[in-house]
Amino acid sequence: MFAIAVALTGGASGQVPDAAAHDPEHTGADSWSFSAEIGGYLVPDDQSFVSPTFSADHRRLHLETRYNYEDQQTGSIWAGWNFSVGDTLVFDATPMLGGVFGNTTGVAPGYEMALTYKKLELSSQGEYVIDTRDRAGSFFYAWNELVYSPVDWFHAGLVAQRTRAYSTELDVQRGFSVGIAYRKVDFTTYVFNLGWTEPTIVLIAGVRF
Repeated sequence: MFAIAVALTGGASGQVPDAAAHDPEHTGADSWSFSAEIGGYLVPDDQSFVSPTFSADHRRLHLETRYNYEDQQTGSIWAGWNFSVGDTLVFDATPMLGGVFGNTTGVAPGYEMALTYKKLELSSQGEYVIDTRDRAGSFFYAWNELVYSPVDWFHAGLVAQRTRAYSTELDVQRGFSVGIAYRKVDFTTYVFNLGWTEPTIVLIAGVRF
């Protein structure tokens, strides 16, 4: 799933690549960077749930764990490789491979990417879960987000996602986000499907250290 749009790393589900975090020229050759976030999903006519994620980056190496992300009561472990190019217009990308276990079990190639220009960022996160117990259960998840940050402490944007962690009347859900940040902490509220059906609210808090 980017979860989440992106509480701390620029857009998720806190998992979009960050140029400064992933470029050894910025972080130092031997440094690690970490980020953690927790998302609360308030789903109408369905079970609400919490989804935590944690990631670690060392040089180009990206490691990540997720829970309640691909499916409820399901965990996943990921490894990927970070790339970053550009200066004023920055493109970050992390191709990844993950193992999924729990209610859904399988393997999943995935990606995280972001295109940033000044105060505007377009990010995307996706994965194709190959269900090894039931091929009919295989599916593609995507989270796409456009975020504008007029000042350092405030950001807002548009978001769309396709997920099986919960279900609504819409296959592709769309909505908007509003968030605030202070130093290394970020809190973002997402509202999905407002005007189409009863809205789903997603609250994400993240921290980088």
